[in-house]
Amino acid sequence: MKAEVFLPEDYRPAEDEPFMNERQLEYFRRKLLAWKSELLDNSRETLEGLQDSARNVPDIADRASEETDRALELRTRDRQRKLVSKIDAALRRIENGEYGYCEVTGEPISLRRLDARPIATMTLEAQERHERREKVHRDD
Repeated sequence: MKAEVFLPEDYRPAEDEPFMNERQLEYFRRKLLAWKSELLDNSRETLEGLQDSARNVPDIADRASEETDRALELRTRDRQRKLVSKIDAALRRIENGEYGYCEVTGEPISLRRLDARPIATMTLEAQERHERREKVHRDD
C-alpha cells in the first residue's frame, strides 16, 4: 500500500514541476473520485425520484409529460453511467502509470486539458485529428 501524498487545499498542477509526479497524480485521483461520487449520488437521487413518481396520473397529458421527463432523466443517467466507467478507466491508468499520456502519440496531455477533462485520453491535437477522421468516415 502506498503512503498518502500530502496535497495542500489550494494545490493546482503546474507546468514547472515534473509531469505526472506524485502530487499531480494524487490531485487528479482525488478530482476523479469526487466527480464519480457526485455522479453516483445523482444516480441514487434519480432512482429514489423515479420510485416516488411511479404513481397513477389520471390526466393523459400529465401522464405523457411525466413519461417524457422520466425518459429524459433516464437518458441523462445513462450518459452519466458511461462517464463513471470512463472515470474508472482513468483511475486505472493512474494506478498503471499511464495517466496523462496520449494513447495515440504517447505524448503528455496538457495539464490544462486534464484539469478541464480529467478523463481525456488524447492530446488536443490527436483528439482533433480523430474527430476529423470520424467526420470524414461518417459522411461516406
